[in-house]
Order: sequence, then structure tokens, then C-alpha cells
Amino acid sequence: MPFDRLHNFRDLGGYRGADGRTVAWGALYRADSLGKLRVGEGADWDRFLALGVRTVIDLRYPWEIEAKGRIPEQHRFAYANLSIEHRPYDQAAIDPDIDPWRYLADRFGEVAEDGVEEIRQVIELIASGPAGPAVFHCTSGKDRTGLVAALLLTLLGVSEEDVLADFALTELATERLLADWHAANPDRTMRWPSYGRAPAVVLSLVLADLSARYGSTAGYLADRVGITASTERDLRARYLTAVPNQATPIAS
Repeated sequence: MPFDRLHNFRDLGGYRGADGRTVAWGALYRADSLGKLRVGEGADWDRFLALGVRTVIDLRYPWEIEAKGRIPEQHRFAYANLSIEHRPYDQAAIDPDIDPWRYLADRFGEVAEDGVEEIRQVIELIASGPAGPAVFHCTSGKDRTGLVAALLLTLLGVSEEDVLADFALTELATERLLADWHAANPDRTMRWPSYGRAPAVVLSLVLADLSARYGSTAGYLADRVGITASTERDLRARYLTAVPNQATPIAS
């Protein structure tokens, strides 16, 4: 979706889900940092408000929020900071000689294990929080956001093929994410040539690892995260529609 400051804001609508239903458009969004929005500077804030978002979930560490800011006018929203990652690492400093996709998949695996409490809270809030559209985000909308999106789409009955395809759409934002990093770090050298990348193979490895450990991604969600059948029903009732509807693009 077109924004000036945001590079990875996406509507999760349109995917075929459980029982032949479709994920509703205009109900659930994933994004890069909403702390980049500015009231009165350009059209982005008005574009965002036009979506009618009621719930905002910030997946970043509190120290990231302190350094980079959170969504403006927080009082407008049901806002929650649920940091699902517990072991920070610097992607720009990753050794360029290591297998980048296995490395990232292993970091995702750490999040999937360390962050089960926060992941459960995120999913429960999205399933039964205030009525109206919800958005969740991290810094680039790539890794933490990508994992949560994959888990939500899985619970909505979306095929693994579509879950992987959604994850890989971040590749369209890689160039702008990299440019942002260079602008914010003029005195540093980017060591890792795969910065900002999100090929489907990364998430494929993650889901395979979860399946090997828990029998399936759904098994992980039920047995490790603690997602109940009631939460899954609430999620599907809220975000699945019987009749595919059309996306309404935001004016650029």
C-alpha cells in the first residue's frame, strides 16, 4: 500500500482461507515501523487514519521504541507493545560468509520459542480485541512481523504456498529498507549483502523446523503457544468472509 515514509505496509486480505472463505480486505494489516509516521508532515498520517485502524501492536523491543518512536497520537488506538524477540542481533553485522537463509531461520526459531507468551498475546488481541481493523509491525515489517503474519494466516486456514508468498513480498521493499539503513547509519559499513531480504526459503525452513518439532505449524500454535480452539474460531469469525471482496486502494 502506497505511503511515503512506510515501505512495507500491506493488507493481508484476499487469501483463500478455511472452508473456502477469504481473508477480508481492510481488516488486518502488517507494516514496518509506524513510528515513522508524522502528524502534519505529508499525506501519510491522513492515509493511515483513513484505514480506520483501531488496534496497533508494536512488536519491537521497548528500547527500539524509545530510540525510534512509536505511532503518533497513541491515545487514538488500542495500543500494545509486545516484544516477541528476546535475543537482539545486528543484521548489518552478520558474517557475509555464512548461509544467510539458515542463519535467519535459526533466529526465527529462537523467536518462536522465546516469545511464545507474547506471540499468544498478539494473536489473542487480534482475535478478540476492539472491533475494527488491526495492524501489527516491527522495524522493517520483515522478520518479527513476517513470523506473526505467517502464524495468523495459518490459523485462518491459508495454504502454506500463500503464506510463503506473502512473506516474500517484502522483497519488493528491500531496496528502500536498505536505503533507510544507510541514511540512518552514515558512519557504518553494511557487512551483510542480504540485508532487507525475505525470500520464501527462510520461512519455509522455519515452518519445516516447527513441523519437525511439533508435527505441524498448527501443532506448534496449539501445543507450544497455547492457542485455543476458541481463539481460532474468534479469529476466523472476525477475519474470514464468505464472499471475496475487492481491495480499496489508498490514493497515492
